[in-house]
Amino acid sequence: MTERTAAVTRETAETAIEVTLDVDGDGDATVDTGIGFFDHMLESFATHGLFDLTVNCDGDLEIDDHHTVEDVAITLGEAFTEALGDKRGIVRFADRKVPLDEAVASVVVDVSGRPYFDFDGEFSQGEVGGMTSHMAQHFCRSLATNAGLTLHAGVDGENAHHEVEALFKGLARSLDDATRIDERRTDVASTKGEL
Repeated sequence: MTERTAAVTRETAETAIEVTLDVDGDGDATVDTGIGFFDHMLESFATHGLFDLTVNCDGDLEIDDHHTVEDVAITLGEAFTEALGDKRGIVRFADRKVPLDEAVASVVVDVSGRPYFDFDGEFSQGEVGGMTSHMAQHFCRSLATNAGLTLHAGVDGENAHHEVEALFKGLARSLDDATRIDERRTDVASTKGEL
């Protein structure tokens, strides 16, 4: 199997980002976005998806967290697109339901090449550790758009920390499942012949 890795940079007037990704990694993460809770979520994403991930972001946090979270998601989505290439042999579809204490997140993903995002639920508190809770939903949307994912996600709970963390873990587990190679498949999982 060829290595499924990518290194992507993005520089705008709002952020400067470097991301490296190994889809078939061990879950090793080195993350520095300037937002402690977001770093924790990206580390959790790497750990539970068994992705090797580095993220360095210098963003305009003096304004707020929006550009940092959004642009990291864009760059990570582009890294998945590059690493997966023509998506030959991948399982393609996956779903996971992940609890964290009273909270539960559900994630259904299709690595289809057709970006679509739907979200059901609300976060119980407006902010967690310097990250606006709603930005977790926006992260998923931006990732789906730039990785070409059809992504349906939802959360339920009483504690936004738990809700957001369950969402990131569910996203990681479902992406790990969907991007695995099915040894029985020699082509792409589509009647069209491409994804």
